[in-house]
Amino acid sequence: MLILEFVLNNKEYLEDLITRSTYHSNGIEGSTLTYAETYAILYNDNSFKIQGKEPREIYEAINHKKALEIVFKTLEANKEFDERFIKELNETINQDIRDTNGYRKVQVFINGTEYIPPEAEKIPNLMNYFVYNYNHDDQDIFSKIARYHIEFERIHPFEDGNGRTGRLLLNYELLKNNIAPVVITKDDRVKYFELINNQDIQGLAELIRNLSEEEKERLKRFGYTQ
Repeated sequence: MLILEFVLNNKEYLEDLITRSTYHSNGIEGSTLTYAETYAILYNDNSFKIQGKEPREIYEAINHKKALEIVFKTLEANKEFDERFIKELNETINQDIRDTNGYRKVQVFINGTEYIPPEAEKIPNLMNYFVYNYNHDDQDIFSKIARYHIEFERIHPFEDGNGRTGRLLLNYELLKNNIAPVVITKDDRVKYFELINNQDIQGLAELIRNLSEEEKERLKRFGYTQ
């Protein structure tokens, strides 16, 4: 059975993956929602009361789930990897928070790094080349994923949500190749950012490989058999 097929047909694992992915990916970006609060928001657990949280954090959780579901639907339909797909993910992530339409039109800066992303007018060409090269690269899958994740984050094509969009693209490519998805945790945040800032392709590839192997073992506990 393909991993994607198992994911979509095992309710317990699907909820587990979506909740963990949402909790940690948003947490990396500063969300203060707990795991329990995240689950309650995503799966309408009315027995759990959420107080003192900003509306933005609630929208971030809901939107991340919707974006991950778009990844699944795109894979199921075997649609090609293109700019439309990337833009759709980002627009979904930012829905009702900072409604975005396509690539950024302004200069952006990344907190915690001296690196300054390219000027806004360069983004369309950079992303055109990004997608073309991505679709014509047949190197080792983990090296490929790491290389293009770093490149995507350095291009920083959107005003907001670049990290979350990029991490969704990681799992798109893994599942497309029948490899267990990854959840980069809040605990990995510092290491993860350092690998990106240092453009350490092999270091990031190793992190992704290890996390995927851990996730495969988790899949087995939910009943997945290779």
